[in-house]
Amino acid sequence: MNTYRHTVQYYETDKMGITHHSNYIRWMEEARVDFMSQIGWDYAKLEKEGVICPVVGLDCSYKASTTFSDVIEIEVTVKEFKGVKLKLSYIMKNANGDIVFEGNSEHCFLNSSGTLIRLNRSYPELYDALVALIIEN
Repeated sequence: MNTYRHTVQYYETDKMGITHHSNYIRWMEEARVDFMSQIGWDYAKLEKEGVICPVVGLDCSYKASTTFSDVIEIEVTVKEFKGVKLKLSYIMKNANGDIVFEGNSEHCFLNSSGTLIRLNRSYPELYDALVALIIEN
């Protein structure tokens, strides 16, 4: 998997010149959308299939500050997946390779009527792609 790169924008910083904490959650989403595209299941394809993938949980830990124009590398890995709930892990590093943020997001898969989908039955190709990427800690 390729890492996702984000350049900190001026509007993402506060009066002190430091990236506002809320932006890291947005960067998680940017990286997740890129990750899903890389495995062949971009959000447009999911939505065309009638599948939505809402966030059902988040946790994060801020390790170091970032500032305007910093380039942040975001690595996304599958931490846990058993067919219903997907847990992704995010590690964000600055240009020096220092970790600035670690976080996790949890998702489920729903059909257009809001019913949980078991991917192994309904979308075995997506299920297999995610299972193949699980990183054991």
